[in-house]
Amino acid sequence: MPMLELGSPNIFISNIFSRLEENKIDVSNYQLDHICYRVETWERYLQLTKVLANKGELLAETMIGGRPIASFLLEKPFFYKNRSINCIELPSPKEGSPYREGFEHVEFVIDLPFEEFIQKYPSLNFKTKGMNKAVNADISIKFPEGVVKFHHHTLEYVISSTGFSL
Repeated sequence: MPMLELGSPNIFISNIFSRLEENKIDVSNYQLDHICYRVETWERYLQLTKVLANKGELLAETMIGGRPIASFLLEKPFFYKNRSINCIELPSPKEGSPYREGFEHVEFVIDLPFEEFIQKYPSLNFKTKGMNKAVNADISIKFPEGVVKFHHHTLEYVISSTGFSL
């Protein structure tokens, strides 16, 4: 199913799940909370925030890392196999960090402490620099197809509990 003007995320998500399976990372009991879509230009960011606002609710537009990031709760979720994903994150471009337009990462909500989750997969190189963030701490792993992040709370919960918005 195509997702608005963004195209279908299914190939991207399928590739991510293939990498998770190859690396024996079991996410079967974890919620795939949201997906991130990157844009190359400020104009495209403005265009897609309008499109997404017409397809759901703007949860927040927050300054993170020196640029706004918009998070939307979609009226109609998109589906991948048995998963329903109704939240999308849209970062504006960050100066000096060029990205091609497209789906960039997925985020799962885990119920284990980060250290314990990492210990389950000792052969993998998790990035831990976000582990001690005050808000929405995470660990991540980068695959050629995209990044997978692991958090303890949904994006919607983090936004509602912290009051994040511009």
